[in-house]
Amino acid sequence: MRTPPTPQLPPRERIVEAAQTLFMEQGITRVSVDAIAALAGSTKMTAYRHFENKDALVLEWLERLTESYSDVFDRLASEHPDSPRQQLMGFLDFIVAGLEGSGYRGCPFTNTLAELPEVDHPARQLIEAHKKAQFARVTALCTAMALSEPEDVAQELTLLMEGAQVVAQNKGIDEVGERLVKMVNRRLGH
Repeated sequence: MRTPPTPQLPPRERIVEAAQTLFMEQGITRVSVDAIAALAGSTKMTAYRHFENKDALVLEWLERLTESYSDVFDRLASEHPDSPRQQLMGFLDFIVAGLEGSGYRGCPFTNTLAELPEVDHPARQLIEAHKKAQFARVTALCTAMALSEPEDVAQELTLLMEGAQVVAQNKGIDEVGERLVKMVNRRLGH
């Protein structure tokens, strides 16, 4: 069951929190601004006071989501400054934890891309930039690990992680996270 946003939060934050909950559960096209406002304990008028339109709210949600992924990399770099392998495996653990959530609907970025066919949509451009930045960080970790052909390894790891998200969503294979970790360890030589 969904939890309404924290009532002590300012209206804008409650609206973004409610949007995140609903977008993750249902996707963006099925969710109305009315539903977001209702879950936020607000009004549609208040939502439009803070966000010009639904697209602006989608963009705000995605910006925060991309920042959270970047924060994971930053935290892991701080916790394991001398171990790119632990950083990479920590990011993998972050991905696996998401796969195992009940009601997992797949990668929110991939789902959003599927719902926004316009190639010039700002949300699509944000997601593409995020995925490129994520790949660059994985490549940098593979390079720091002194792996042979680090960019190729980073491509393989990215394909494994992205593919695992799709398989976890479609329930095609059991224990996706566990299998993903085994495959990554095998690819990294452990």
